Amino acid sequence: MKIKSAEYIKSSVKLADCPAPVYPEYAFIGRSNVGKSSLINMLTGRKSLAKISNKPGKTQTINHFLINKNWYLVDLPGYGYAKISKTEQRKWDKFITDYLHRRDNLVGVFVLIDSRLEPQKNDLDFLYRLGISSIPFTIVFTKIDKLSKNKLNKNIEIFKNKMLEQWEEMPKYFLTSSVTKEGRDEIMDFIEEINKDFESPNQKPRIKLKK
Repeated sequence: MKIKSAEYIKSSVKLADCPAPVYPEYAFIGRSNVGKSSLINMLTGRKSLAKISNKPGKTQTINHFLINKNWYLVDLPGYGYAKISKTEQRKWDKFITDYLHRRDNLVGVFVLIDSRLEPQKNDLDFLYRLGISSIPFTIVFTKIDKLSKNKLNKNIEIFKNKMLEQWEEMPKYFLTSSVTKEGRDEIMDFIEEINKDFESPNQKPRIKLKK
């Protein structure tokens, strides 16, 4: 897929404030500091579409970007470490949960996982919650340029084995680097293929990705 246009539409703190659900929508989420903003900028070919910060927990709203004027890319707040109060964290959790469960045009969630780390409990718990709620998702391993090929393969295998303790099979996943742009074409082609089958939720129930 060639990105011809990518524009910021709006930021929301509740589902009712999100743009009308007329286009297929893909949400990006992960632990704080997983490299989400860098990945979004790499995928869209824009240097500062999503704001990059060294401070974890920077994204605090549901941010909609309209891509090629026919699908939404959504930047969601991260989970895990963030210097905010428990009350504020619960508020984030509620509006993220509302969005994931009730957004009619959401056809896929890209869950970002830092390829350098051992399987993290909050990542595994989040994936499990998506699974039991039948919310379609795909895993995106980030920062693969930071590892040797052998170390990367070992880490991926460890993650797979951990997933298979609860899952019948490993969900679809991509290996990415915001530095080398590895994985970009595969993700864009994946989105483009799904977009072909999308119809407005006013016409048909939302489609779901295969696990």
